[in-house]
Amino acid sequence: MTLNAAVLNRANILAPALLLLAGCGSAPAAEKPLSEEARAAVTKDAGAPRDQLARQIDDLFTAEGLGETRAVVVMANGKLAAERYAPGYDRDTRFISWSMAKTVTGVLIGMLVSDGLLALDAPTPVPLWQRPGDPRGEITLRHLLQMRSGLRHTEAGDPPYESSEVRMLFLDGRDNMAKWAEEQPLEAEPGKQFEYSSNTSVILADIAARALTASDKPEARRKAVADYLQVRLFGPLGMTSMVPEFDASGTLIGGSLMHATARDWAKLGEFLRLKGRAPGGEQLVPIRWVEAMVTPSPRSPQYGFQIWLNRPVPKNAESPLFPDRAPKSLFSLIGHMGQYVLVSPSQRVTLVRLGHSDSEQRPPMLQQAADVIELYPQR
Repeated sequence: MTLNAAVLNRANILAPALLLLAGCGSAPAAEKPLSEEARAAVTKDAGAPRDQLARQIDDLFTAEGLGETRAVVVMANGKLAAERYAPGYDRDTRFISWSMAKTVTGVLIGMLVSDGLLALDAPTPVPLWQRPGDPRGEITLRHLLQMRSGLRHTEAGDPPYESSEVRMLFLDGRDNMAKWAEEQPLEAEPGKQFEYSSNTSVILADIAARALTASDKPEARRKAVADYLQVRLFGPLGMTSMVPEFDASGTLIGGSLMHATARDWAKLGEFLRLKGRAPGGEQLVPIRWVEAMVTPSPRSPQYGFQIWLNRPVPKNAESPLFPDRAPKSLFSLIGHMGQYVLVSPSQRVTLVRLGHSDSEQRPPMLQQAADVIELYPQR
């Protein structure tokens, strides 16, 4: 047998075996084709591989186990990179903030401190706490902003009517929410313990109203705060859809009830990414205030001034974000049931995800959001 014939013979013998071995392997599954809707969501200014971005955003809407995504807006390098909505929603839909409102309240307080109307580390100007011997007189604005006032509070009760937040918003405190929240006694020394509290943000909103008007009339309080926010924040940012809610006493419901389009929530995220600067270049709140907002609290490394931070949490604690997958400089507005404005300054990215995800769906949904953010390099 010649050499060539021998080689050919061996090849004929080995070919079936090689085919059998190939069949036993697990070849990677082909990715499903991108839909036109998925491709159309991504703009020419994507700032990342367009097909990859379209696919990762598509998974936010279509993957099982993530809940219902209703809106996604991505800003990259200051430009609209992607925008997509679920059926029944569009760019004109106002979405409820839930606790994302807290960050607006934090900015509001920063503006008032900058104006000299409030002091960060002085005793908080709540008249009820200023009576001689009242230990609540030791609470400062910094304590309130960092959720360490020490006031008695239960954010989520079981049954729900035992929640301090539910009682304030919907039951015995609903007509004068700040009064109800301010009447709570201390359960810890001011400054010593972190406890997330929507009621605390309403107290901050009440303090803002008192700083802006001496009137106790509901309409005067409502107008003073609404006008201030419009002139100093919403107007310069072009947030034309923003609708803040007030209670019957005229107090801004600064912990949970503001409404705006996904694009306007993205504008707020970009404003914070740029350290308080508006698109037109105006510095709306001091740079140092935004830097203070994203500085970890001494009692909670994952929280700043009314905003969540992408920092490791103590053992046995659940991280609200993904510190193992994104820069520690990333921060986020977070609202009930899966409302997020994720801001990564070092990647020059803001991602808005709005929708409805329960407690089991939120962790995998956040990992999918992290997949989107990872497409952008750090700079």
